[in-house]
Amino acid sequence: MCGIFGYVTNKEEALGPILIEAAERLTYRGYDSVGAATLNNGNIDLRKDVGKVDAVAAKYNIAEMRGQRGITQLRWATFGEPSQVNSQPHIDSDGDMVGAHNGNVVNNVELREQFIAEGMTVRSQNDGETCVHAVERYINRGYEFIDAIRLAYGDLEGDYAFVIGRANDDKLYAFKKGSGMVVGLGEGFTCVSSDLPSILPLTREVIRPQDGEIVTLWADKVEVRSVKDGKLIDRKQETVTESMDAVQKGGYPHFMLKEIHEQSQVARELSHVLNGNKEVDVLVEKMKQARHLYFIGCGTSYHAASVGAVYFAQLAGRAVIPVLAPQFVPQYAPTVNHEDVGIFVSQSGETKDVLNALEAAEARGMACFGLANVVGSTLTKATSFSLPLCCGYEISVPATKTFTNQVVTFLYLAYKMAGLDTRELDIIPDLMNKTLEMVAPQVEAIAKDINDWNDMYCLGYGATYPIALEGALKLKEITYAHCEGMLSTEFKHGPLSAVSKGFPIIFVSDGSAVPLIISGINEVKVRGARTIVIGEEDARLRANGDDLIVLPKSDPQIAALLGVLPLQLLSYHMSVMRGFDPDFPRNLSKTLTVD
Repeated sequence: MCGIFGYVTNKEEALGPILIEAAERLTYRGYDSVGAATLNNGNIDLRKDVGKVDAVAAKYNIAEMRGQRGITQLRWATFGEPSQVNSQPHIDSDGDMVGAHNGNVVNNVELREQFIAEGMTVRSQNDGETCVHAVERYINRGYEFIDAIRLAYGDLEGDYAFVIGRANDDKLYAFKKGSGMVVGLGEGFTCVSSDLPSILPLTREVIRPQDGEIVTLWADKVEVRSVKDGKLIDRKQETVTESMDAVQKGGYPHFMLKEIHEQSQVARELSHVLNGNKEVDVLVEKMKQARHLYFIGCGTSYHAASVGAVYFAQLAGRAVIPVLAPQFVPQYAPTVNHEDVGIFVSQSGETKDVLNALEAAEARGMACFGLANVVGSTLTKATSFSLPLCCGYEISVPATKTFTNQVVTFLYLAYKMAGLDTRELDIIPDLMNKTLEMVAPQVEAIAKDINDWNDMYCLGYGATYPIALEGALKLKEITYAHCEGMLSTEFKHGPLSAVSKGFPIIFVSDGSAVPLIISGINEVKVRGARTIVIGEEDARLRANGDDLIVLPKSDPQIAALLGVLPLQLLSYHMSVMRGFDPDFPRNLSKTLTVD
């Protein structure tokens, strides 16, 4: 989730301070590098590097940059590690155009190869540069700029928003497909950004382009055209009234709730990236040939790894050992060798326990691969290669979208391992949205009912067992109540003694073991428990449980994934009802870099 900002004025002026402030207001989206470009009297001034906005701005004197048009970009790496050459904006082969994007162009590798074969100067591995060359390709073939953009749009696969300008021009151009983009209109200037926070200090008059639309920005006007036929579109102007804080949170009261609702979008972006990533096939072949497979992580990442292990057994008939990273070192590291494969999972890519396990595994010659959200992190550099989670910045400390994208990745790999059609997974984002719409009112009502309890259990079986562990962790993290996640069939072996009248017990069902779930429901219900069931509509579950939180119809693997969404919402609402800030729970850090 990078951030872009473009600015057009009717006279040469000091654009550096405007670009720096716009970049600073987009830092909440997360980034690893920053850059700025100004266009003035046929010249392009480009300055960029890895680092924070203030550091890069000071190092390259960005505040002194002048011009009539300017572009700044904050990059969150997906294609190409964080480096100066991969930082954005990018120029075309001749230095006549400059542009920057937000999002992921998933056919980046293929297009770069084509551009090199066509004689273009390709300087980076970054897909932002690919967007520039996609336009350059058709300019070189004699097309007018708008038509070159229209044709480039058809070549660029994925979700992105893009802004580009030419040295000898008085305009900027922007277009979008899937990613956010907003246009601002002020006195003597126009601007375009991936998000409102960089626009609102300048103007509250905006236009919101839709996918498949091209915006041309002059200093005093904008035009919106259709990519399909180039015809003008009458896109209405509106006035933004929300506060800056509300805008940053997308209108949600907390980042956690915003990020819960972002899960469908990042799952869709992840699917595009996985489909276009040649390294996926390499990894799958390595796993097929492995003597033993290990999925290694901590906390939420371990839960995702455990879900993945069930998927591999159910779909590909392949055993996987999911293991907590600190336990890997004494229990498994002494036994592994070059015939084994490990996938090391970490949201940040800096989790010390995971890096310790990685070091121990590499010392024994194990083939090590990564799954992380931060490209360029220690984990992604230390492994043979690492698959990106494509979640953008996750501000709230409790992991939500990073967890679901870890699970989606493992499900995708299990499908590939089994030789199944991964296009069947394209329904997941829509099912996520449908789940949140279906369960939201009921989950909030249940949260009110059970909020006085400081002890509860969350139970699952098969793939929903680690989902129950994750749900219990979320409740512990932000409500400070004790919720224990367990295998449902283990509950009778001791914890059953904790049940009293009204005691909340949550069951998560994927539809594959309903009789076992019903048995568990009844053994606690007859002892007075309040039984809350998460699963697809099922007369048996409805007849036996006190509450049935209904998930949309899907297959068991997807149902398990969807089951975590009500648990995320439940923990969120209970945290807020208790007067806590779910984004920043006490005693916790987003990245654990200590043993």
